Amino acid sequence: MKQGWELKELRRIGKIFSGNSINASVKEKKYLNQPDGLPYIATKDVGYDTIVDYDNGIKIPISEQSSFRVAPKNSILICAEGGSAGRKMGRTNQSICFVNKLFALSVDNETLSKYVFYWYHTDLFQLDFKSRLTGIIGGVAKGKFEKITIPLAPPNEQKQIVAILDQCFEAIDKAKANIERNLNNSKELFQSELNRIFTQKGDGWVEKKWGDICHFVRGPFGGSLKKSMFVEKGYVVYEQKHAIHNHFNQLRYFIDETKFIEMKRFEVKPGDIIMSCSGVTLGRVAVIPDGIEKGIINQALLKLTPHENVSVHFLKYWLRSKIFQDIILKQSGGAAIPNVPSAKILKEIILSLPALVKQEEIVNKIDLIKTQTKTLESHYKKELDALDELKKSILQKAFNGELTSKEEVAA
Repeated sequence: MKQGWELKELRRIGKIFSGNSINASVKEKKYLNQPDGLPYIATKDVGYDTIVDYDNGIKIPISEQSSFRVAPKNSILICAEGGSAGRKMGRTNQSICFVNKLFALSVDNETLSKYVFYWYHTDLFQLDFKSRLTGIIGGVAKGKFEKITIPLAPPNEQKQIVAILDQCFEAIDKAKANIERNLNNSKELFQSELNRIFTQKGDGWVEKKWGDICHFVRGPFGGSLKKSMFVEKGYVVYEQKHAIHNHFNQLRYFIDETKFIEMKRFEVKPGDIIMSCSGVTLGRVAVIPDGIEKGIINQALLKLTPHENVSVHFLKYWLRSKIFQDIILKQSGGAAIPNVPSAKILKEIILSLPALVKQEEIVNKIDLIKTQTKTLESHYKKELDALDELKKSILQKAFNGELTSKEEVAA
């Protein structure tokens, strides 16, 4: 450690405390949409990108604040339990009340809160924090958290380090924003090309009802397929996730031969399309590839078998286009958890398509655009990864005492 620095436990540099839980019904009735008071911050209101959402609608009025733990301005919040423990964090720009699943650290006058906040982002802190996790859900007890140590520079040096980190990270964040914009543009470029192709309706294109070019089979309903019927090995029951993620590994459920024969109409074969039928992934599709294990679809899937003279990949791209996605969401009725309409309604949806030869030409063109887009996306993701690594490197230098001037950043 650099000369003049000290290794201190977090409890020695300020006050650490957790918040108060509120019964959900009480929170809704008593504290929702209060005109005045301190914001009540839950774990969901603290982001991975250090943002704290103060406008969640929950406020604790002045008359009741004495019953709550109040974190003053410039306190450092960190999630203490669950999957986001140690990773969700933020600095407050005002006083708040907060949930018991968060720890707040209010530092003393000799310590800069932003210096400690930056320390929370280092690999060393994250490893130390994770080593103290216990329990099924994964949490860090307050007593263990307080004993995490920080390499503490003298106050003037803390200010220098924070100023340099602020400047460096502002530049990195701007670069990341530009790359993310380019990444989104490349994705939008592919989608706009799909839309252009499926709206052009060139010579020889004809309008067809979806039901006239495909055979539809909705997955089994009711009690025809229960978990109690599953066996350790046998014929696969394909799930919603296989359509969503377009992969056919991670097989979990199987039925025996007798059940498979009984449910033969739900069998999937290479060249079929499966579509997710509910939730935010409604309309996601995948083509069944060659060589998969024999099996059937479950109740959350729709199976589509294209007729002759219809390219399965042409149909796949149409289903992945914004044109179709807008149609399917509209037909689902705009419910909070959308569900696929009945097959009768789906069969009436109109699409335009050319002759088979032209369909295959279009598929080849889209495949090429997709390959180019994926190459661009891969390049941008590598650039983002490189910037994340640069941040880590700068933080490591800072808390090793190697960063007291901008010149040392590049060293």
